[in-house]
Amino acid sequence: MNDTSDRLVIGVASSALFDLRKPDAVFLEEGPQAYHRFQDEHLDDPLPAGVAMPFISRMLKLNYLDPSRVDDPLVDVIVMSRNSAVTGLRIMRSVEHYGLPVIRAVFTSGAAPFAYCPAFGVSLFLSWDEASVRAAIQAGVPAGQVLASAHADDAEDEGVRIAFDFDGVLADDEAEEAFAAGGIAGFQHHEAQRLSVPHNPGPLQGFLTGVAALQRKEREVLGGPGRLRVAVITARSVPAHERAINTLRTWGVEVDDMFFLAGADKGNVVEVLRPHIYFDDQTSHLTSTRRFAPSVHVPFGMRNAGTLE
Repeated sequence: MNDTSDRLVIGVASSALFDLRKPDAVFLEEGPQAYHRFQDEHLDDPLPAGVAMPFISRMLKLNYLDPSRVDDPLVDVIVMSRNSAVTGLRIMRSVEHYGLPVIRAVFTSGAAPFAYCPAFGVSLFLSWDEASVRAAIQAGVPAGQVLASAHADDAEDEGVRIAFDFDGVLADDEAEEAFAAGGIAGFQHHEAQRLSVPHNPGPLQGFLTGVAALQRKEREVLGGPGRLRVAVITARSVPAHERAINTLRTWGVEVDDMFFLAGADKGNVVEVLRPHIYFDDQTSHLTSTRRFAPSVHVPFGMRNAGTLE
């Protein structure tokens, strides 16, 4: 099970997969015993779907590429929760209600479940809880905080569109440091001098390469494009585009769409692209994108350490 070389493993907190605001309110207002009773009394009441549900559901459907791998699926989603196994029963019954073919779960009775991500080879951990995600990033776990979104999922759309920011998400925040030191001119000079030098990986580089491998598998099976489509939406401008492209090529990744916006509003692109999930390290960008797509904050690097506004 520890060999994840040909699997894409996603850890999803129950708080991202389901809307837990009602049971969480019981816990906070009345305590753990009342919470235990509440979950037990509502054991057969499916929890409402959370923001990450459409993305997770679509990713699991990609297992159609090799249906024989029941116990070792190409896309392996692990439900991870601070609940105990007993209070987590409602969570797993809700998983079954939505028809999610999940075969693994982690219940930690209050401890941080992301600590077990390396044990399972997780390349992406999603949670609703900001503190948990920040702690995960600090621990070197590739993580993102799912944000509230008014976006309504189109159930008839069978595609899986994943979009990423580049710097601070796929690559490290070297570019942010160059910008902080020398402004836009210093940044452009810094990148021009390093066109052939790949960026160091950022927190979600491993997830991107896993998605790219899955996309290659889908195209091999179908003999052409399939459901999965990948985009990069970056605030970079020309000529800083070249190093980003060369970096992706070094990683063996060729994305379907790449946007160099030179600071233009990312929400305008996301509105047209309609990704099923979008990752960015800057909350200012996510304020715009979350209107049109489920959006995830990756609290990595200088912009999330109080160094930059």
